[in-house]
Amino acid sequence: MKWQKRFWKNLNIYIPILVLLLSIIGLIMISSAVEINKNPENWNFIQKQIIAIIVGVVAITIIQFYDYSLLKEYSDLIYIFTVGVLVLLLIIGSERGGGRSWISIGSINFQPSEIAKIIVIIMLANVMSEMKDELKNLTGILKSGFYAFIPFVLIILQNDLGTALVILFIYLVMLYVAGGDRKIMLLIFGGSFLIILLLLASHFIFETPLPLIKDYQLNRLIVFVNPDIDPQGAGYNILQSKIALGSGKLFGKGLFSGTQNQLNFLPEKHTDFIFSVVGEEFGFLGITLVLSLYLLLFWNMIKVAINARDDFGKLVVTGILALIFFHVLQNSGMTMGVMPITGIPLPFISYGGSAMLSNMIAIGIIININVRKKKIMF
Repeated sequence: MKWQKRFWKNLNIYIPILVLLLSIIGLIMISSAVEINKNPENWNFIQKQIIAIIVGVVAITIIQFYDYSLLKEYSDLIYIFTVGVLVLLLIIGSERGGGRSWISIGSINFQPSEIAKIIVIIMLANVMSEMKDELKNLTGILKSGFYAFIPFVLIILQNDLGTALVILFIYLVMLYVAGGDRKIMLLIFGGSFLIILLLLASHFIFETPLPLIKDYQLNRLIVFVNPDIDPQGAGYNILQSKIALGSGKLFGKGLFSGTQNQLNFLPEKHTDFIFSVVGEEFGFLGITLVLSLYLLLFWNMIKVAINARDDFGKLVVTGILALIFFHVLQNSGMTMGVMPITGIPLPFISYGGSAMLSNMIAIGIIININVRKKKIMF
């Protein structure tokens, strides 16, 4: 068919290939992290991850039959619905890892905030593409920021600081690309960062209270600066992760042979600290390969953004790029001790159905924008 030829002609094939390679690496590393070599019953982790990948691929396929302009048309409705779900989570959400951000139905657990990040991107892209000139003044920046601020606060109230920081980073990158005034941005966000530092300093010196920050979140910041202050408590995760990464050296210890991993010294090894498993079992070369695949993915996303047929498509790709980039930066950084621990998964590699599905949907949207850089009729 004519549209199929045009689809494959316009498709940047490197994006789905890179996502597939990262997902395969994820399955391999999860199999080691859950120790299927010693506990065959843990194959259910692999099965669930494969199901999430398959569902994600189906979602990517379905997305291609609709022009991405529909997202712009219905952005208000899906944004309001998403905010409603986030509010509902504060009332009926299940608590996991200190955060009330999960919906549990039987054995199925889903984290709506993962999809909410994509919805925020779509809404911000719509708003910013419609008010480009207004972003040159304070009123326009604050108006666009309102659409990120509401989900940011709701997710903070769910005690999910990591996801809230992702939304903040997405907004900053999208605002910059959309043409927001640099001086005003520096004044607002630089000033906000300074205020946060002053609040932290006041807390440690004068023991003043910190609003919206839980004790365990504060402890993570403390051990980020000095993990040796509590090596058996709050600093344990970082220290064990560093040991795992360092012991891998150049070539690693081999699959199923990482001692920190296989002897269960490494915490949350199939989710938050999967990057440490890569480093221990495949060494510096394994880490380099994984980060290189991400860099290639980011480069191809940038090319899609540059070639997008309109500002809305360009900003959507920019937001998704910021989303995945922040996850990679934060996850890999926290395992090395150069970023605070926030519980953010490594895209396409960490175990987790919600994250995998939302990332696949994001990739599906990018592919849609890519193949429609020139109008395609389906």
